[in-house]
Amino acid sequence: MAGRADSTVLAGTRVVLPTGTVENGRVIVEGTRIAGSSAEGAPAVDLSGHWIVPGFVDMHNHGGGGGSFTSGTVDDVLTGVRTHREHGTTTLVASTVTGEMDFLAERAGILSELVEQGDLAGIHFEGPFISPCRKGAHSESLLRHPDPAEVRKLMDAARGTAKMFTLATELPGGIDSVRLLAEHGVIAAIGHTDATYEQTVEAIDAGATVATHLYNAMPGLGHRAPGPIAALLEDERITVELINDGTHLHPAALGLAYHHAGAHRVALITDAMDAAGFGDGEYQLGPLAVEVKDGVARLVEGGSIAGSTLTLDTAFHRAVTIDRIPVGDVVQSISANPARLLGVYDRVGSLEPGKDADLVVLDEDFRIEGVMRKGEWIIRPKAVRSA
Repeated sequence: MAGRADSTVLAGTRVVLPTGTVENGRVIVEGTRIAGSSAEGAPAVDLSGHWIVPGFVDMHNHGGGGGSFTSGTVDDVLTGVRTHREHGTTTLVASTVTGEMDFLAERAGILSELVEQGDLAGIHFEGPFISPCRKGAHSESLLRHPDPAEVRKLMDAARGTAKMFTLATELPGGIDSVRLLAEHGVIAAIGHTDATYEQTVEAIDAGATVATHLYNAMPGLGHRAPGPIAALLEDERITVELINDGTHLHPAALGLAYHHAGAHRVALITDAMDAAGFGDGEYQLGPLAVEVKDGVARLVEGGSIAGSTLTLDTAFHRAVTIDRIPVGDVVQSISANPARLLGVYDRVGSLEPGKDADLVVLDEDFRIEGVMRKGEWIIRPKAVRSA
């Protein structure tokens, strides 16, 4: 249900701003942007009993709605984008999985065109530069050391749209690759790694700024060998990704990350694959066969978790209702922080005048009721009444 809100006041709602929550607040939309004041006679929509939060920003996502970002056609990718928009994700980065270098360069060319036309916010290369010890749902035979020349090849193929590379930085070439990425303003993320604490600190000092799905695909926290988790949690330069689907993380692990890193250093992600918003069944993740059962994706061979079927509205709901994270902290983690990391906070990530009118309407139980992107209703709230 689409429709442009050329001049509309969304009123009577709790509005979550960077400065806090405004009770009985309002958001003014003029065309595609949030405005500071409304034109005389602008229609008002009564959203009493609802919340308005910024559109969600997902910086790690492999697909949805049956469409794959890793191997699908342009139409498949757009299907995935639409699916996640219907669940509140108005800004989305497409993530790849390990493949042959030429294939990944070809994917980068396809995805970069969708970035250039505004459907995607960038490309995240997850693999092939990761550890075989922590490969997860990646094909071991295709893994490679993070050679800076090959990293540069994928950056060039992406034509300036590469936003992030996940690397096992302890491998040969890892630190030099981190430095290369940092020099070019691309996020170096530590993940699928078997690094020690000391090796992780070295990578952070070289310019790494993100932990790819913290806890998952890395050594556990040990009291004598703390490994990467301790280094990533303790360093203010690192933002930690968390997959809050109830499968990847115990609530206590999520709580530990929020407590130790703080909400300003958490980015809630989906790590979604094709089945997100689509259903159980058999799928492919890159070259690997995946079975989704009861909403959990696992490799057919070996049983490793293979991404998620999560959408960010579910992650938001869990964070507030199950994990008891304050709403403002969740908004920071699901919108503002990833927007800053991606370099788009000037346009999205908060409800401030001049920014894109990207917003999510939630009911009093934090279930999604409406989604607006650039002033257009993707889902029009059913409960709205003209004031």
